[in-house]
Parts: sequence; structure tokens; C-alpha cells
Amino acid sequence: MNLLCTRWIHVLISCLLLTFSPIIDADETVQDSRPVLTPKEMNEKLLLTTATGVAAITVWGVLKWDYFTVSPHAESEGWFGNDTSSGGADKLGHMFTSYVATHGLAALYKHWDFDQDDAALYGAMSSFIIMGYMEFGDSFSNYGLSGEDLVANTAGALWGYLTYRDPVLTSRIDFRWEYGIHPTQTDLVTDYENSKYLFALKLNGFERFQDSWMKHLEFHLGYYTRGFQDDEPDRERNLYVGLGFNLTDMFARHGYRKTATALRYLQVPGTYLRLDHDLN
Repeated sequence: MNLLCTRWIHVLISCLLLTFSPIIDADETVQDSRPVLTPKEMNEKLLLTTATGVAAITVWGVLKWDYFTVSPHAESEGWFGNDTSSGGADKLGHMFTSYVATHGLAALYKHWDFDQDDAALYGAMSSFIIMGYMEFGDSFSNYGLSGEDLVANTAGALWGYLTYRDPVLTSRIDFRWEYGIHPTQTDLVTDYENSKYLFALKLNGFERFQDSWMKHLEFHLGYYTRGFQDDEPDRERNLYVGLGFNLTDMFARHGYRKTATALRYLQVPGTYLRLDHDLN
């Protein structure tokens, strides 16, 4: 997927996250008192939301991304190899975007009185269709459809579905994006030279640690690349493990629920210890 496209969708999802973050943690007793939607009403909202996203992408794609100017074609971008454009960091970016899109759209559906399971399912469906349509549009431009991006988008939507519908899983595992303190370009979301993607296992999500000081800790498994942007000879593809401080729990305990929600998706630099292994 082209960089402008990725930038646009990151901005959209960030707006969704900031708008609906209080809804993600809404009180279930309030939700239970609302009227139950009929399947017809649910499907209408799904179609309206998804169609709005598709329409916006179509207009923007025609105006800015040269959609429908060439015959449909596909381009293989590879996965995490050293000979790819970003060493696979862009694929984790696609997965992360679809994951956050699923949660943001699911929160929107829950705001419209969907129950938890239905909101998760419809959020994942909308995310999958919108992100998939974006790749479809790319196939009619000079960029071409990327099968690898489609797989990454699907994985992100699926993980978003599983974590949104299961509060226990959400309490234990976060999927986060970290942006460093030394930007290398003005477009932050495609600045893979300054990005890391990680899964965080939070000990406070396990009952045995909730009365222990260990509830403040979390373990990280992450990946990042360096040297691909400027085509440097000494490229790095780094897999790492880390030990961090659970900021989501700390802010939630002190009543800062919006901040705690945002930190389920964003990793603060310098709040963990890291051990790297360069796969090169």
C-alpha cells in the first residue's frame, strides 16, 4: 500500500480511537439497559458505516492516488526479508492499523447499542472490508495490490475481534506501536526507521499477580527495523524481548481511563528494558 494511503488511514483510526476510547471501557450495566437492536437494524448500520468508508476511499483514491487509471494488477512485496522495502515493519503496520480500526469501529457499534460480541464482529467485518477495498483500489493504480498486505490486514482484524470480545484477553495482552523520540521524517506513521511494534503481556491481567507488586510489570515481544529507509548496507531486523512498567494499569487505577485506553495502543519510549537480537 502506498505511503499516502497508510498515512490517511492512520489519521482516521487515531481519530476513531480518541473519539470512542471512553466507550471501549463503558459501563456494562448501562449497555444492558438499552434496547436490543434487530438483525435488520444491525445490518443497516454495518452497511452504512462500511459504505461510508468505501465511498471516502474511492473519492480520495481517484483524486490523490490515481485509482482506476491502469489495468488491475498485483505486486508481491515480500514479508520480513532483508531484501524488502521495510524489512516487514510495514506489514506489522498494516496489522496494527486493521487491529485499531477493528477496535475503533467496534466501539462505534457498541455506542449504537450493539452488544459486546456483535460489536466486535461487525467492527472486524467493517475493518476487513474497508482495508481490503483500499488494496483493491491500489490494484487499479501504479502501486498494485499486495497479497501480503491483505494477509496482514486480515490478521489485524481477526486479532482485534478476538481481543475486543474477550475482556480477559484484553486485560492480559496489548498490541502497541511505539514511535521514538528522534523522528527521521515528517510522516510519523510511515517512519519505520523510528517505529517499533510489540505485544505486551500484562501481569495484572492474571489473578495470581493482582495482589502482588508484580502486577505493575509487563513483558514485551517486539520487532523493528533500521537502515531500510536510506538503503544502508548494514540493515537491521531486530527481534526483542523487554520488561516494562504497566502504565495502562497505573493510569486506570487513578481514574485516567482515556489515557489508559490510549496506552493500550501506544507504547511510551523509555519505560522498559530491552534485549535485542539482530536477525541479520
